[in-house]
Amino acid sequence: MPTRKSPLKPPDFWSAARRSLAQKDPVLGAIIRRYRGETLQPRGDLVQTLARAIVGQQISLKAADTIWTRLTLAVDDLAPSTLTTLSEAEHGPLGLSRQKIRYLNDLGRHFLESPRLSQTLAKAADSEVIARLTQISGIGPWTAEMALIFSLKRPDVLPLADLGLMKALAKHYNNDRPLSRAEALMIAERWRPWRSVATWYLWRSLDPEPVHY
Repeated sequence: MPTRKSPLKPPDFWSAARRSLAQKDPVLGAIIRRYRGETLQPRGDLVQTLARAIVGQQISLKAADTIWTRLTLAVDDLAPSTLTTLSEAEHGPLGLSRQKIRYLNDLGRHFLESPRLSQTLAKAADSEVIARLTQISGIGPWTAEMALIFSLKRPDVLPLADLGLMKALAKHYNNDRPLSRAEALMIAERWRPWRSVATWYLWRSLDPEPVHY
């Protein structure tokens, strides 16, 4: 796992969301009690969250953690200017594909060319954030949703394209049988306006370590 200097403060809404979800949904309430002392640890830096999500695309959480650790050890500061200099020759051996290096290069360029982009997105609606971020190569709705949850700390994001979330829903709500998106939406309706928090606890129920982006 990447080295963290100190525990980060959970979102201000976390305690209220946890209480509300436990009251509304007994299944989720049991999961919340199991991980009572744990919370989402927001990264804060939007560029780093997006970079971490790009690294984690289409690979396991364990593999993503390994590659991210290698990258952060090899590169002191993953700022936009640094991302633009990543190369296949130097950083491909860390486990990054050529395509992901191109995506990270493009991510750096976008934030260098728009130095106030992070501040602008912090004030934008969720839909506007997704629309703006998906203009960047390699960032689809799922990656943008990870940014909304882990960096911008939005409380009501439901990433239905996330395989872990769908697997957890099947496990806890449908005897391990796959659910359709429509069925998942029906279950999640009771979680509003705290679907990000519900998602995090469902992730946690599957993974040996908390999910980070």
